[in-house]
Amino acid sequence: MNVYFEPELLKKVEALALRRRVSKSAVIEAAVASFLSADASERMEAVFAHRMDRLGRQIDGMDEDLAILGETLSLFIRFWLTVTPPLSESAQALARAKGMERFESFLQTLGRKLATGDRFLRDLSRDIDSRRSEIADLE
Repeated sequence: MNVYFEPELLKKVEALALRRRVSKSAVIEAAVASFLSADASERMEAVFAHRMDRLGRQIDGMDEDLAILGETLSLFIRFWLTVTPPLSESAQALARAKGMERFESFLQTLGRKLATGDRFLRDLSRDIDSRRSEIADLE
């Protein structure tokens, strides 16, 4: 039987054969037998299930972060609408200019925060978890 292997894969087979002191044919035969055995499919299924579980946990964390973000935004909007008085026509232009200045400052601060990799929600989650464990210790 003639079989072609990519040069990099062949180097790995040769290195393994040297380390184990067996022939390249023995390494390849063992690999094919393992691939075709029922154990191999069960192992692959277990690896796949593990990855799916990890992805599920990550999605759950994102769901929680999104819920926190939605609540935070809605509370901010409610507060802002409650405390912000209506402006007269003459004050609106000045308020718009000041708003644009503040928004630019906000965008710069956000850009710096994102560039460092720090995340408010991650920090908040850690704070909440540590407070929960402190309360549990007190009880």
